Amino acid sequence: FHIGEREEKCIIEDIPSDTLVVGNYKVQRWDIHKHDFLESAPGLGMFVTVTSPTGEVQLSKLYGPQGTFSFTSYVSGEHIICFQSNSTRFAVIAGSKLRIHLDIRVGEHFLDESAIQAKDKVNEVHVRLEHLIEQIHHVTREQDYEREREEKFRKTSEETNSNILWWAVVQTLILISVGIWQIKSLRDFFISKKLV
Repeated sequence: FHIGEREEKCIIEDIPSDTLVVGNYKVQRWDIHKHDFLESAPGLGMFVTVTSPTGEVQLSKLYGPQGTFSFTSYVSGEHIICFQSNSTRFAVIAGSKLRIHLDIRVGEHFLDESAIQAKDKVNEVHVRLEHLIEQIHHVTREQDYEREREEKFRKTSEETNSNILWWAVVQTLILISVGIWQIKSLRDFFISKKLV
C-alpha cells in the first residue's frame, strides 16, 4: 500500500487469543528524478504500533526501512496495526510517497531449516512433529474462536428477529386501535348530526 511520508496508516486484523503474529515489511521511497520507487529508503524508519481490542498498546517500536515485528495476542478480537514513518521533514516539504510491502502471518511458527539439517534424522522428525502439533493447536484455537464469533452473531440475529416481530405486533395493535377509534368517532359524528 502507499502512504504519505508523514501519514499514519492502520490495518485491522481479527486475531484469536494466544496467537503469535509475525509481520515483515519493506519501505520504498518515491524518487522524483527516476519517477519510480527506490529499492530501499535509507535513513527512513517506521513506527509500528499494535493496539488490542481493549485499547491496550501491545507493541510500539521504531524499526528501520525494512524489518520484522512480532507480538502475541492475549485477547481475541480486532487488533489495530499502525505504521508511520519517522520522517522529520516539515509537512509542506514531506510530500514524498512511500510504498510499503507488508506480509502478516497469523499463528505461524517458522522452522529453521539449517538447524534441522544439522541434526540427525530422528531429531528432524521430532522437530517436524512438534511443529505439526503446534499447527494443530493453532487450527483448534482458530476454530474455537470462529465458533464463538458465529454463536455471538447467531444470538444477535435471533434478538434482532425477535425485536422485529414484537415491533410488527405493536404496529398492528396501534393500527387496529386507531381504526376502531376513527370508526367510533365518525359514528358519533354522524349520530350527532342526525345523518344516521
